[in-house]
Amino acid sequence: MKISIVTVCYNSVITMRNTIKSALSQVDVNLEYIIVDGASVDGTLDIIKEYAEKYPKIIKYISSPDAGIYDAMNKGIEIATGTIIGILNSDDCYSANDVLYFISREFDKTGSDAVYGDLLYVKNNKPYRYWKSGERKSFKSGWMIPHPSFFVKKEIYIKYGNFRLDCGSAADYEILLRLLEKYSISISYLPKVLVYMRIGGVSNSGIKSRINALIEDKHAWEVNSLEPLKFTIFLKKIYKLSQFIRAKTYKSPCNPSLLSVDNFSGY
Repeated sequence: MKISIVTVCYNSVITMRNTIKSALSQVDVNLEYIIVDGASVDGTLDIIKEYAEKYPKIIKYISSPDAGIYDAMNKGIEIATGTIIGILNSDDCYSANDVLYFISREFDKTGSDAVYGDLLYVKNNKPYRYWKSGERKSFKSGWMIPHPSFFVKKEIYIKYGNFRLDCGSAADYEILLRLLEKYSISISYLPKVLVYMRIGGVSNSGIKSRINALIEDKHAWEVNSLEPLKFTIFLKKIYKLSQFIRAKTYKSPCNPSLLSVDNFSGY
């Protein structure tokens, strides 16, 4: 089956090359790589064009202003032709070159609508937060899966919709809540760290953004006509705190230095 990976970016010249290499380094997979650039002005587009010229059968790209990262993700989803769609952020990378192979195999084995795994936040090339998803639970318990480790059939997006722009930085939380809690799509857990993510994303920076994230999480429940438990949003934060503790005992053979601009050894 074909897997479409969507990367959205804006002025990501420092990390863009590494992210592209990470996607291209994936083995034993029918890959379509879609890059949606928000009209960067720092040289990012030059890097994209360089790789698009080398791999015209794999890479598609568009570059135009957008209404934010989730609008850009929606653009990528719309033009994707793969059976499966995944999102790789422009400053992240896959933990190994066989991640998409294992994803494809899990879809074939289970026939699920979606597959998800674990994520490792990295700071200074060292484990910082280890998001071990675990088996599926109700979102009411505070459980959630890391969106970059979430792969889903395109037909699910067609049936249930793309990212809602009115949910702000919680748009990824909202779409997972909608698909898993409201519509109960079938999903399979792959107990592996699939993605390395640098800390400091849109929903992870500053006190003000954290407060906004709480408000937007609540809004995500409201727009889906779902009722969380009294302490659901609080429990979601408790889950996050445990990730910091778990990172201190992280002993996987995976190498967080893959995120280093100087040390990346991809395709």
